[in-house]
Amino acid sequence: MSFQAYLDKIEEKTGKTPRELVDEAHQRGYGAADVKSGTILDWLKADYELGRGHGMALVHVIKNGAQISDKHVGTTGTHSDPSNMLWLDGKATNPALR
Repeated sequence: MSFQAYLDKIEEKTGKTPRELVDEAHQRGYGAADVKSGTILDWLKADYELGRGHGMALVHVIKNGAQISDKHVGTTGTHSDPSNMLWLDGKATNPALR
């Protein structure tokens, strides 16, 4: 599953776009460098029933922003993403899916 596919699935599961969840996390102070990933994962599990895999994808975005490594961009593997920038504003508005 690509990084973007994880974020799209999170939107389906929670009813919130990744950007809305990132904003909520930052309002809670979870974007700070000293916040442990486990703290964020606990919140995502309690409030949104997200498991570790989906939660860690969102933790990355909360802590590091929408840019990801070029490592899987344009590859043929299952983790391939078309871009190193993730779309956070919802599947329905993603220009790559049109």
